[in-house]
Amino acid sequence: MTSTQVMQDLRQNALGKRLERETKRDGNMSRALPTAAKSPASDIQSVKQQLDELRREQARLQQAVYEAAQIQRNLCAPRELAWGDFEIAGEIFPVRHLSGDFFKVIELDSAIGLTVGDIAGKGLSAGIWQAHLMGLIRRCARMHSDPATAVAQVNSELCQDQDEPPIAAVFFARLDPQENELVYCNAGLPAPLLLRHDKTVERLEAGGPMLGALQEAVYGRGSVRLNPGDMLLAYSDGVTECRNSNDEEFEIGRLSAVVRAVGGACANQVLFSTLGAVLDFANGCPPEDDLTLLVIRRRESIVTGPSPSRGKDFSASQRKSTSVVGPKKAERRGNRSK
Repeated sequence: MTSTQVMQDLRQNALGKRLERETKRDGNMSRALPTAAKSPASDIQSVKQQLDELRREQARLQQAVYEAAQIQRNLCAPRELAWGDFEIAGEIFPVRHLSGDFFKVIELDSAIGLTVGDIAGKGLSAGIWQAHLMGLIRRCARMHSDPATAVAQVNSELCQDQDEPPIAAVFFARLDPQENELVYCNAGLPAPLLLRHDKTVERLEAGGPMLGALQEAVYGRGSVRLNPGDMLLAYSDGVTECRNSNDEEFEIGRLSAVVRAVGGACANQVLFSTLGAVLDFANGCPPEDDLTLLVIRRRESIVTGPSPSRGKDFSASQRKSTSVVGPKKAERRGNRSK
């Protein structure tokens, strides 16, 4: 065999081995193709399953927040109430499901406790603090007949028990239906407006700083007499700071004008007329903060009748009631003895 033939044989053997390797590699790739083709579809299905689970979790969370909002509304009760010759109406209009604003009507022996509050922030954190703060106010209001002393204790306990207490503006008042006197303490809330029967407007400013800012803060009190036809409007800053498309705020001047315009109406009508005026001013711009209103009006015609049973909150079951006027305690004792 010549050298030329040897070289040709070596080249043929090398070429055959190379073809064998290429054939095996192509076979392996062809077997892997079905698996590769299935991988994107499998990934898409997995993503769909994860999205479905996220949607279910979001729905569960939304339901939980909705239920919490309903509980919060029940804690702020009643929405409308008649007490002797006084009408009371209140409502919260949150920008989210849960609100940092609140109002509360509490029975305090022969008097009524009235409070409007605004906790700094919105949403879940402010909503969680709300129940705690309302509980403190209720307990301290029953311990102290002086609103300023009650508010001072609320502030002290709020600062003492928490490393980072919430900052809250609160107006708390004690209304004596027999003397027609309202004694109050305003801790940083915009001054409530007192519309007199002759259309003059007074502002209730006596009090002190917001709660949660200074543990040793000093609070004062003020007092006013509510005559027939007089009306008190307490509100959170979301009302006067509501803006329109021109970036103008509703402000206290417009609120005073609205109060004068609707002063002769019942408390519930005043509440919703005021809200309507604020939203009309906003002209479609969504509010940036919660809106809370509490209206107390003394009727011009005297309605006799003392307070309901003693020492309890007005329950959520009374939210829709328009009259909660009960018999005298002596009369009730007499009825039981018959």
